[in-house]
Amino acid sequence: MTPRNLWQALAGRAYLRTPWPWRGVAYLGSGVLSGAVALVGALVLMAFSAVLVGLPLLLFSGVALAGTERWRLRLADAEPAADPHRTPPEPGITVWARTRVREQATWRELAYALLHATVLWPLELLALGVGIGAPLAMTAAPLQLAVDGGHEARVAKLWLVTGYPAAFASAAAGIVLLALFLYPLGALAAARAALARAVLAPREAELRTRIGEVTRSRARLVAAFEAERRRIERDLHDGAQQRLVALTMSLGLARLDVPPDGPLAERLALAHDEAGKALTELRELVHGIHPQVLSDYGLAAALADAADRSAVPVVTDVELPRLERPVETAAYFAVGEALANAAKHSGASRVHLTARHTGGLLAVEIRDDGIGGADPERGTGLTGLADRLAVLDGTLAITSPPGGPTVLRLEIPCRTGTHPSA
Repeated sequence: MTPRNLWQALAGRAYLRTPWPWRGVAYLGSGVLSGAVALVGALVLMAFSAVLVGLPLLLFSGVALAGTERWRLRLADAEPAADPHRTPPEPGITVWARTRVREQATWRELAYALLHATVLWPLELLALGVGIGAPLAMTAAPLQLAVDGGHEARVAKLWLVTGYPAAFASAAAGIVLLALFLYPLGALAAARAALARAVLAPREAELRTRIGEVTRSRARLVAAFEAERRRIERDLHDGAQQRLVALTMSLGLARLDVPPDGPLAERLALAHDEAGKALTELRELVHGIHPQVLSDYGLAAALADAADRSAVPVVTDVELPRLERPVETAAYFAVGEALANAAKHSGASRVHLTARHTGGLLAVEIRDDGIGGADPERGTGLTGLADRLAVLDGTLAITSPPGGPTVLRLEIPCRTGTHPSA
């Protein structure tokens, strides 16, 4: 298994042969740099800014530092750390600042910034000095001895070597110590990364809040889309369709007023037929946008209508009360897509459609006797169906082994007895 973070790499036997030891060193070294910059910035803000100006700047500098730390965390952990902050409800710096001040994550980031600037980076510097600096100084003993004339050299300012045998022994010991020290340095970097993730990544409650916001936003988009679709259907039904009906009637009356064997009669007949075909196509389009039977009589009647219109014979077993409008709409179009897929791709001779509502759950199953092998990756619309149902906390399950049968089951939690306009 490929390690995803320093802890996993440390548990492997090939730790020293992977990039992870040096990624840990880079994480600690970049922490020294960012901590020193944070300390200087905090001192400047507190020394040269008024309290009412310096404190807000200090608070929001913690937000900026936290963003850098979440990016830097990828050196020690391949799993990205999500941003815990919410998107402000409105544009503007004032709204952004007000949103940030009210979030717990902002204050956690400020505490982390102060800890990083005063405690963490000096500890990291000390660890790197002992674990990397001292072994490298020992390894450089032969070079230092040569620079000093080959007589004597003081290694790491601690002990004296007076010849090349002692210098090369010091270098060998330095290499061994470096390999040994990479383990505690890796553990320190891993612990340091775990601390950063615990403080700077979103908590479970914050994740639930953000997921709830996303779900509500998607539900609002779906509701707006459904309202716009109903408006288009109504405009087509009351506008273009009525005009085509009037045109068809006018052409029919005009045919009565001309000689039946003349060239004008032939042209009027052709125009009358084309207008009739256009009216039929428009009615099909209106029905596909939002069938009137779904609004007037509910999902059970709409599914029966879809079964009658299917190119493949459908056996229905549907017992449903009236449900919420978004649920009925989503289920209807999911079944319509499934029936269209069965007609186009499965080679089925018969489809069985079952729909029930029990225990607060709408369950619809479409089973065909076709060749099977349905795959959402092949662009048959199944992925779009799953996305539509996910907005309503619904699920889509597909079983389609080669040779069939294909079984598509959708489930949507919903209530009964709700007026469709609610």
